[in-house]
Amino acid sequence: MLNTVYQLVAPRRFEVTYENIGLQDNDVIVRPTHLSICNADQRYYQGLREDHILREKLPMALIHEAIGTVLRDPTGQFKPGDEVVMIPNTPVEEDEFIAENYLRSSKFRASGFNGFMQEYVKIRQDRLVMLPEGIDKEVAAFTEIVSVSVHALSRFDRFAHGRRDVVGIWGDGNLGYITAIFFKTMFPDTKLYIFGISKDKLSDFTFADGTFRVSDIPKDLELDHAFECVGGAGSGKAIDQIIDYIKPEGTISILGVSEYPVPINTRMVLEKGLRIFGSSRSGRADFEKTVELYREHPEIINYLSNIVGAVIPVHSIADMKKAFEMDIQKSFGKTIMLWEK
Repeated sequence: MLNTVYQLVAPRRFEVTYENIGLQDNDVIVRPTHLSICNADQRYYQGLREDHILREKLPMALIHEAIGTVLRDPTGQFKPGDEVVMIPNTPVEEDEFIAENYLRSSKFRASGFNGFMQEYVKIRQDRLVMLPEGIDKEVAAFTEIVSVSVHALSRFDRFAHGRRDVVGIWGDGNLGYITAIFFKTMFPDTKLYIFGISKDKLSDFTFADGTFRVSDIPKDLELDHAFECVGGAGSGKAIDQIIDYIKPEGTISILGVSEYPVPINTRMVLEKGLRIFGSSRSGRADFEKTVELYREHPEIINYLSNIVGAVIPVHSIADMKKAFEMDIQKSFGKTIMLWEK
């Protein structure tokens, strides 16, 4: 079976390549329908990774947030026409203590091998999760990043001590918004405060118990635990503020990605006896829990629809470039490609 793959070969340059897909094994064939652009995709597209990383990774098909329609499943688990979310993490071993998304041997689509910018995707059956019938597909397209927040929240539930009266989330962007929605769903009795820069963005957190600009936080405010969802150059300042406002023996969850080392006030980490943990990517269990929460709490989809930004029909490489360039200009929200290749 001949497949068309759209690879990034150099910053801002896509090219078409073709490959044969074997049909002799039990892998599933999925036709992608909705693809969501992530900041990680943009770092490759814009050439913001270090040169040696670009040389190592490219050429490569981008996108690790996507849904599609099943065309063929020899196992019979799925039938043709089923709508599924595709899991980009692909483990090749199991470990008693280390989750699949942290195993160094695991492969991750659009980071080392081809992502979902393909005509067809050949994928293991255990890397697919059925979507609820009638779900908003533009929202479902970025289920992967949602599952990362759900993963971090599940780990928080394991690591953090039981006093959870007040929790803060630093970050008023997509990741902060998604994490906040699911925090209030999973921990409805906890008071949740959001800390950010933009008044307009903070006004979207209508479900939170309070919002604060980071330049105007009350001096007497205290938190039991906190999440850092800022990333980039701002993550250091965010972590610094969290350390200032968190109570002793609190837990800090770090989700924001920074390309460069971030200084941390270790003196106060020691003095307060803080626990800091990082979370990255997600595994099948996190996708299953995310889809379960979609079903049980349909209001989640309504909230998430607020961050659907540009929706770009894609028929050509020119359309792909248009989608990525528009995504660069956005101030908030997710850019979705309607994959009509």
